[in-house]
Amino acid sequence: MKHSPFDYDVIVLGAGAAGLLCAATAAQRGRRVLLLEKANKVGKKILMSGGGRCNFTNYVVEPEHYLSENLHFYKAALTRYTQWDFIALVERHGIDYEERKHGQLFCTQSAKDILAMLLSECSAHGVEISTHCEIGNITALTGGTSTHSSEAPDQVPHEAPRKRASPDQYRYRLELLSGQKYGIVNQAVGRLDLRCQSLVIATGALSIPSLGGSGVGYDIAKQFGLAITERRAGLVPLMFSSAVKSLCERLAGLSVAVEVSCRQQTFSENLLFTHRGMSGPVILQISNYWRPGDEIRINLLPDIDAADWLLQAKQRVGKIRLKTHLTDSLPKALVNELQTLWWQTEADIPLAEFSDKQLVAIGAQLNGWRLKPSASEGYRTAEVTLGGIDTAAISSKTMETKQQPGLYFIGEVLDVTGHLGGFNFQWAWSSGYSAGLVV
Repeated sequence: MKHSPFDYDVIVLGAGAAGLLCAATAAQRGRRVLLLEKANKVGKKILMSGGGRCNFTNYVVEPEHYLSENLHFYKAALTRYTQWDFIALVERHGIDYEERKHGQLFCTQSAKDILAMLLSECSAHGVEISTHCEIGNITALTGGTSTHSSEAPDQVPHEAPRKRASPDQYRYRLELLSGQKYGIVNQAVGRLDLRCQSLVIATGALSIPSLGGSGVGYDIAKQFGLAITERRAGLVPLMFSSAVKSLCERLAGLSVAVEVSCRQQTFSENLLFTHRGMSGPVILQISNYWRPGDEIRINLLPDIDAADWLLQAKQRVGKIRLKTHLTDSLPKALVNELQTLWWQTEADIPLAEFSDKQLVAIGAQLNGWRLKPSASEGYRTAEVTLGGIDTAAISSKTMETKQQPGLYFIGEVLDVTGHLGGFNFQWAWSSGYSAGLVV
């Protein structure tokens, strides 16, 4: 049976991490796949991630590294396609990588290597890619039955290519309003109609709109009756007002290893002072748990019982000033600011003249500096979006919408968010692969 050149087995919206791997996996099974990207380039977040080196996964991927209203949803996909599977793909393509602290894996050379690998996988199996794509209406077509199993196999099946879907099996029609691959869209009707059996939404979320972040995936979900959980910026710097903001401005560029806690969660990493407030890995991590109105607790000396340490110093080196003693363990500029905050009137007296009560109080502040951020920097600089499409409506094995056959959601658009350290990329690979096995 003859098929229109605009009819596909699978159309994937969004050529980011999840979309690229999903498209390649589906095409490997003999499916005719079209990958549509609204931006002028594919994989923009891949290229900018990890300072241009792409923290593509982590040696230790566990459920506790993820946030979702459904704490069991993401386990099936992460088990089906693990960090070891993606590492094996990286190694097959001869990409050099290195381990950094906390098991994080980065490209030795450039994030371009990861994008080139994914594009090579797509090209090898005939994935068609079009950029500059604007999608109009998406229409669910009536009729037809599923031609694939609703259960995801454990690995890509080594089988003869599947037959193309027959016309009565196409489930979705998309209006393509623009697209580089097709040149000028049919000007007589102002659109180009595409049809597919399986439609995969891999459009990302609201974070970093300058790299293509948008809410289009949520709009599609709402069109088909899916619920959306509360969304907010995640892995994002925190801002402060008044005196604390001024302190951060004076310390801008200074980094210090600390421990930060909020809502019974604690992370140990570097904190970076900025002109707007605080950033650095430890702040990005805690931002996933912080809510407006919450305090954060910063332990400036995480390996020291500061009160006991100061009391001992009073006995051993009582003739020196407190500031002098602290600069052995903390940056001088930071100690100057803390002195202004906590012991300005005693700035010039020796440690021996501090009362034990004073030193215990200062020690408590060093181990538990309590601050209340005024806000986060929002989606403009957020690395991820917390919340998203409610996973109660999605199959954890296939990423297919339970009540809408042939419609799949993968990656960041779902209510699954990882910690900093390669976990969000791993979710993209795992969810994309799981859908790619069955679309």
